Amino acid sequence: MKLHILGICGTFMGGVAALARELDFPVEGSDLNVYPPMSTQLEALGIALKSGYLPEHIASDTDQVVIGNALSRGNPAVEAVLDRGLAYVSGAQWLAEQVLPGRTVLAVAGTHGKTTTTTLLAFLLDRLGGEPGFLIGGVPADFPCSARLGKGACFVVEADEYDTAFFDKRSKFVHYRPQIAILNNLEYDHADIFPDLAAIERQFHHLIRTVPGKGRLIVNAEDDNLKRVLAMGCWTPVETFGIDAPADWRAVLDHADGSAFRVLRADIELGRVQWHMAGRHNVMNALAALAAVSAVGFDPVMALPWLAQFGGAKRRLELLTEAGGVRVYDDFAHHPTAIATTLAGLRARHPTGRLIAVLEPRSNSMRLGAHAEHLAPSLDHADIVLFLARPELSWNANTVIAALRGQGHAEASVDAVLAHLHALVHTGDTVVFMSNGGFEGAPHRFAQSRVPQESQT
Repeated sequence: MKLHILGICGTFMGGVAALARELDFPVEGSDLNVYPPMSTQLEALGIALKSGYLPEHIASDTDQVVIGNALSRGNPAVEAVLDRGLAYVSGAQWLAEQVLPGRTVLAVAGTHGKTTTTTLLAFLLDRLGGEPGFLIGGVPADFPCSARLGKGACFVVEADEYDTAFFDKRSKFVHYRPQIAILNNLEYDHADIFPDLAAIERQFHHLIRTVPGKGRLIVNAEDDNLKRVLAMGCWTPVETFGIDAPADWRAVLDHADGSAFRVLRADIELGRVQWHMAGRHNVMNALAALAAVSAVGFDPVMALPWLAQFGGAKRRLELLTEAGGVRVYDDFAHHPTAIATTLAGLRARHPTGRLIAVLEPRSNSMRLGAHAEHLAPSLDHADIVLFLARPELSWNANTVIAALRGQGHAEASVDAVLAHLHALVHTGDTVVFMSNGGFEGAPHRFAQSRVPQESQT
């Protein structure tokens, strides 16, 4: 069966393409723009890519079109699929039908931390000999690709609450029917499709309804919204994790930045972890992954030493350079809570010197202003904030700037942001770029500019 994948360069759809290719499906695909890192990964797999959603890019011998949730009615490729009567399916449904049957599915859900926790869980299962399959919504440092079938019984999937496709408005994660579900946290987001928090809570409860009684729910004990979801009805054993709340799995921080901590299960210490990750939120991610490893029969004590070797995921507080005495990080944070935890982790790791946050309000919720009132408090740990306030931004960044503890500045273009940053940065500073998009390459452009020319040749 020949597939054409629309939206193939997105991290999820690119993973679907890689799995399809591994299953020996002939695969082609198109996207609005063909761009790395996914384009590089797919081209290495021999998958033909087309730039633009043109009807003629869908070959006449295509048997099925897999449609990503970024495409809507009115898109020329979507209209061609419907007019030509081609068989079509969402990426989530394709995964559920072609890959997940017969596997022990471990799904990682939550507003924050999905990619890191999914990557970490796949990494631990792999190092413990489980040979898991996985689909990660990002680029893992410890694997050569973002998705693989694996030879073991387990399949780990990043379980997104965003809607499935233009023809299926359910959250993607309801397709996966996991045996083990991690619920990392739950906050209001995706203002373009959810009117309020209650609507997201209902989708999370739909996920809970699909987990069998012999399975396991692994739930953040510190999240009141998740407690409310469980109160809607729960038919599966629950294990909790936390740091400051009573929980089945707990961590005691030995270092404030989360780089060293002890793991306790039922208040019995399992061991101590020292790793390269920063932030309290990553310690929570580790607890969730350890609980899931245990839920499928592996010894969590054996997993602890491997945490020190975990490389993380690209763009999750990724250190790009320390050249010229300036540390430059790239991060995916795009929600006030994620911004706050990222900055808190960096401040704990680098207590001296200025912390400069460079923010692109790019997510749909950010652009719509759904998080505007919470943005200034989330940036409290930053000494200086630079906003990319494009002309089409629907809210006034100056209102947020006026409420900041530190200095704030808004620029209308990436070039202006970088010029301003170059003018103010000096030795000892820590700079973190935060966006859920490419930021026009700003993090790497700035990092590269810090490297002396003779070091680049």
